[in-house]
Amino acid sequence: MIIGARLPHTGPQASGRAVVQAAIDLEAAGLESLWVSDHIAQPHVIESAYPFEADGVARWSTQHPDLEALVTLAMVASVTRDVRLGTAILLAPLRQPVLAAKQIATIASAAPGRVAIGIGAGWLAEEFAALGIPYERRGRRTEEWMTVVRQCWTGSAGPFDGEFYTLPGPIVALPAPDPMVPLYTGGHSPAALRRAGRCADGWVGQQSLDQLDPSALAGEIAVIRGAAAAADRDPAAIHVVLRLVGSAGAQRRTVAALPALAAAGVDEVILDTPREPASSGQEIAAYREAVA
Repeated sequence: MIIGARLPHTGPQASGRAVVQAAIDLEAAGLESLWVSDHIAQPHVIESAYPFEADGVARWSTQHPDLEALVTLAMVASVTRDVRLGTAILLAPLRQPVLAAKQIATIASAAPGRVAIGIGAGWLAEEFAALGIPYERRGRRTEEWMTVVRQCWTGSAGPFDGEFYTLPGPIVALPAPDPMVPLYTGGHSPAALRRAGRCADGWVGQQSLDQLDPSALAGEIAVIRGAAAAADRDPAAIHVVLRLVGSAGAQRRTVAALPALAAAGVDEVILDTPREPASSGQEIAAYREAVA
């Protein structure tokens, strides 16, 4: 199992300098991947139902800095050498796909073979309204977004005439990532799980340490692999990533949970940022030993 962590690019102390230093420290401490999340325009008060809590309540404050995801990855790519870099999750429907493809390809040119992009359809209706993008049919929009982005990553895109996006003629779309950047999808709904198996290179799920349910996770992974098989794709090639929320300051419980997650089919775990990145080597070594 690959051990990664979410970068501290949101929160009261978030800054470009702080996140760059954290990336340097976490790579030196032995982490194998670093991830960013994505919100562009959060409301002062969230009224949409949060899908990762049983009661639907989002409990974080939106009154703090939230560094943009792709700019953050670009900064981190320039100061790291080997660690993998990813998004968990980039809100695809909120980003024009030709521009997003160019931005991601540029990051990948600074970190070839190290970038993976996890995308999702989103859940925060207020954010869609703020950006003037319809909330309805966002799942179908996400799939079409993937098609356009992958076409751009070949170096040339279009013509394309879809339901949501149109390219009237062929365009040059360089640089073309080499190797190709994998696209993972997120979400736990049946439609999202089937989408991951049908057209993604991997899946990014999320559970909290307090409500960890490896058996439910194994069932979701089975749905994904079944959808891959039905689409004549290799089910074993789907890379499964889990963001484990609530792991900061809970090293013993996290270490104890990792073997069950590996048994459920998780290939990579995204932990919370260690509280002291510069001195987290022993903590990270314990995580890696638990799944060795």
